[in-house]
Amino acid sequence: LLLLLTAAAWGPCLCGALGSPQRRWPVPYRRFDYRPKTDPYCQARYTFCPTGSAIPVMKEEDVIEVYRLQAPVWEFKYGDLLGHLKIMHDAVGFKSSLTGKNYTMEWYELFQLGNCTFPHLRPGMDAPFWCNQGAACFFEGIDDAHWKENGTLVLVTTISGSMFNEMAKWVKYDNETGIYYETWTVQASPDKQSIVWFDSYECSKFILRTYQKLADLGAVFKKIQTNYTSIILFSGEPIYLGNETSIFGPQGNKTLAAAVRDFYYPFKPHRTVREFFVDLLKIIDRVILNRQFYLFYNLEYWFLPMKFPYLKIVYEEVPLPIGSKTSFGV
Repeated sequence: LLLLLTAAAWGPCLCGALGSPQRRWPVPYRRFDYRPKTDPYCQARYTFCPTGSAIPVMKEEDVIEVYRLQAPVWEFKYGDLLGHLKIMHDAVGFKSSLTGKNYTMEWYELFQLGNCTFPHLRPGMDAPFWCNQGAACFFEGIDDAHWKENGTLVLVTTISGSMFNEMAKWVKYDNETGIYYETWTVQASPDKQSIVWFDSYECSKFILRTYQKLADLGAVFKKIQTNYTSIILFSGEPIYLGNETSIFGPQGNKTLAAAVRDFYYPFKPHRTVREFFVDLLKIIDRVILNRQFYLFYNLEYWFLPMKFPYLKIVYEEVPLPIGSKTSFGV
């Protein structure tokens, strides 16, 4: 990911033969009936949700404060470093008035961002191997210092215990059916009204969905500005390539399979500075000069004919929602 971000700052394509039919844009994020077991090959440097717990059942008459939480990605390790690039992580906090207990809820990668963004090219396997699951994490307590020092901890609404319990049911459904992390937003241009080809599915989108669910249940949000991070690729109309079987299977397209593997190769972990810069030049050549990018979305591969400015990190306002029901009088 760092390689591609660096390459984008520097700133003839595949077409015709694999033309795609008329499609719905953005491509709808695919949901699943259940969450598959993770492969033992997928390992995380930091354990996912180490102190996680079940979401408690609140008393219906409880009054619960809801907090917006935001901090730079990997703030616990690098402080405000990624905050300067506006690469932020989002979560939501709750405080029960009856028990005085605090809780944090967030959604993030099971095996860190790099594994969700790029695959592993494993010896003896033709297809790229992905460790790209994401999931919700709920635990007791709010680390005030973590969120306040370089980020945000602010009250956004107040809800009842019954609203919290309904939200918890929705979180269970959302977490069991939306299982894959999608790093990239892909759109046609930087214009506000630009066509969005693919929408990301990451921590901020989970928080936005949670806020909307609370609003639909009757929560009334404060009028405060709320901004979120998106990492955007800019592309002409994407070209559908196929899934793992149709590309890499026994009857697959060997030329296309080799091209996909070759594209992902420079994004592997690097052991030396020299190796890093050699692969960086390869990425610049393919993404910037030849305007090529292969996207993995919904377990399928797409070709993106890249366009200037190729990649951009934006930190844009998304207003707090307005619900479809009246408040429960909290």
